[in-house]
Parts: sequence; structure tokens; C-alpha cells
Amino acid sequence: MSMFISKPIHPFLQIRAGNSHHSSRLLPSKDKVVVVMGATGTGKSRLSIDLATQFNGEVVNSDKMQVYEGLDVITNRITAEESCGVPHHLLGIMHPSADFTCTDFCNMASSAVASILDRQKLPIIAGGSNSYIEALIDNENSGFRSKYDCCYLWVDVLMTVLHQIISERADQMVEKGMVEEAREMFNPNAKYSTGIRRAIGVPEFDNYFRLEARVNEETRSKLLQEAIYEVKINSCKLACRQQDKILRLRNDKGWDIQRLDATDVFLKYGKESNKAWKELVLKPSKEIISRFLNSSGPKFYNSGTTLKAMATLTR
Repeated sequence: MSMFISKPIHPFLQIRAGNSHHSSRLLPSKDKVVVVMGATGTGKSRLSIDLATQFNGEVVNSDKMQVYEGLDVITNRITAEESCGVPHHLLGIMHPSADFTCTDFCNMASSAVASILDRQKLPIIAGGSNSYIEALIDNENSGFRSKYDCCYLWVDVLMTVLHQIISERADQMVEKGMVEEAREMFNPNAKYSTGIRRAIGVPEFDNYFRLEARVNEETRSKLLQEAIYEVKINSCKLACRQQDKILRLRNDKGWDIQRLDATDVFLKYGKESNKAWKELVLKPSKEIISRFLNSSGPKFYNSGTTLKAMATLTR
């Protein structure tokens, strides 16, 4: 059972800017929320857990497939061991055939963020469904921006390197039981337009499952390899769409997204890879979050104060 703690009331401060005869007051500081973004396979989950451990946070999942029960391998859901004890919200909570919409995500994510803050912890939204994140933050009806200051971190990997990572990860998923998971979901009469059946790694095996019992071993092996290859191709296409969406949010919509280049992390192995992660991703992320949490943020409302004065006061 969650224990809710009342948040302290921030006093209003009187200020005067320029020659204005009107007073402006400092509004209460907005609560802080961290958003970790990135294409599939770049290390979003790893960074969110590292940051949650460092800053007493909890993670709100924003991956539209990981919100469903089942298919742990196909959806690449983190294990209990990998979570390092960090509480995760909206993870494996929906029935596999449920129709989980963007509106559902916005409502449930908003509730999770409020709950985390009530327990005086840092909400960290992490996942690859950028359309869900955009809807949550920019939907005027939700008032998310009026309630919270957001810090956006983007874990980026050079796309040519990421494609190789995705290919290798797909092979590892096969070894962990991806085909068996997909087989359990197979239904010749089911559609792949709703629920967890939309996940990459399910529809790609449809043809293989339909024909495997009626073809010889050589053809069966060929069909299987074709299905795995299709998983890789569709995953790479997804990564490109995710990257394009992040760039659009940053360049077209003006989101202040901090890019972290993790390419070298995946070009190294073992201890060297972990060292690169700490230096290139975790260390700068911690510095960014520390500054963000210690900043006052945009907590003014205008009563004759110029934008220039407001900018000076909030430095």
C-alpha cells in the first residue's frame, strides 16, 4: 500500500522588475520529472535504473508493448534482477488482448507520476513510444506542462552501429525463447492490429507457424530464418522512426532534449564497455539531472515583468 505524504507549501516571494509599478510573484516551484528517450536497443532502461538508483526515483514505463502481460523476451522487458529493486509502473499490467490506447497511457502515466511525487521520489519516464510521451506532455487538456518541469535525456547511437546491435539482439532473443513465445501467441484467426500481438516478433512468424507442419525440414529452416530476418528489418525500421520522432520533437517543437552519444559503449566489450557507459552516458546524465533538480525552473507568472527580467531572475 502506498503511503502519501503531503508536499511542503512553497511561500510566494515578491519581486519587482524594471520600472514596472506592478509586482510579480514567484509561483511555487513545479515538481520535477525526468524523461529518458531513445531508439530501441540504445540503453534507455539501463539509464533509467541507474538514475533512479542515484536520485531516489521510480520508473514509469512508456513502451506501449511492455505495458502488456507476457512476451518478456519479445518485448525485451527488464528482469527483476536488472531492475535493481527500482519500482516500475505501467509494466506488464494489461491483458495481452486489451486495447491499450494513447489516452489510457496519458491517464495512467499522470496518476503514476503524481503518486511517485507524493512519496517524495523522482518520476523517470522511460520508453520508446515517443508518440505516447508527446501526447502526455503536450496535451493541453492534461495540463502536464503547467504542473511539471521536465528534463529530457536522449540516449543516441549511430544508426549503422545500432542496426548491428539490433541484429545481434534478435539472435540472442531467439536463443532465449523468442520463437516459443511467439508460438504461444499464434492463432490463425487472430489479427495483429490490437493488443500485444502488434509487437515486433509476433506477426513476423505467422507464415512460419502456418506452414511448418506441412513442409520439409529444409523449407522449414528457410521459413524460420526469413521470419527472424523480418524481425530484424522491422526493428531497424522502428529505430529509424523513433530517432526521427525525437529529432522532430527537438528541432520542430523545440523540446530541450539533451543528447547522449552512446555509440562507443557498443563498440567496446566487457569492462571497457561499462567504463564507456559510465563516462559517456551516466556521468553527463547525472550532471544534467543534478543541475535540473537544483534549478528553480520557470516558476514566474507575469504581472508586468518582462521576459528578459524573468530570464535573468531564473539563472
